[in-house]
Amino acid sequence: MGPLDSWVRGEHAHDGTSHPTYRKGSGPGVIVISEIPGITPAVIAFADEVEAAGFTVVMPHLFGTPGGANGTLPVLRTLGRICISRELSLLALGQTQPVAEWLRSLARELHAEVGGPGVGALGMCFTGGFALAMMVDDSVAAPVLAQPSTPVAFTPRRSSDLNLSPDDLAAVKQRAAAGCEVLGLRYRSDPMVGKRFETLTRELGDAFIRVEFPGRKHATLTEHRQQDAVDRVMQFLEDRLRE
Repeated sequence: MGPLDSWVRGEHAHDGTSHPTYRKGSGPGVIVISEIPGITPAVIAFADEVEAAGFTVVMPHLFGTPGGANGTLPVLRTLGRICISRELSLLALGQTQPVAEWLRSLARELHAEVGGPGVGALGMCFTGGFALAMMVDDSVAAPVLAQPSTPVAFTPRRSSDLNLSPDDLAAVKQRAAAGCEVLGLRYRSDPMVGKRFETLTRELGDAFIRVEFPGRKHATLTEHRQQDAVDRVMQFLEDRLRE
């Protein structure tokens, strides 16, 4: 039995763009966006935990091979595809990822179906900032940023960038000021995150819940799983999404 056999494959289309999705569970909605190289067994295992906690989980398939293993070769293959993608960028500075509009549409559709205060949006590493971009839409009530790492932190300016356009950053700040909290997770010495947590603290103030762990590891919820990180995510989703 494969890791995705218990998940229902679907498709979501918006404005001429369509991507597969994998769905499971019942209850408030949570969109889990995989890290590079894609929906790996570790990502699926985390999503299974969210579903088991009583949530409807949707995993969009944006890159990689669903259910495929992690490793150097899959990562390099996925990076190569992202580099030529029109929807995704590793380097764009002061810009929102084009795929954000599709993800917001997915969030609106899920929220309309399951109801409640809104849905959760969780991004990891390359997609960490995607959850922040989705927060522009009122359907997203629980954004979670796990080790946000885009754009690639080659320079101090890049390492501080939130992967948002000025207009989207203004919208995020407005929602944060109105009470929509943002949960951020990272290992404190992870160089891939750069200075983004400092930027988030400055821009969002007390609305940014900053959770840091000692060390230079990276994937807080999957490959370098930190149980306290998983527990904090579950509690955040409970607090924000239950009526």
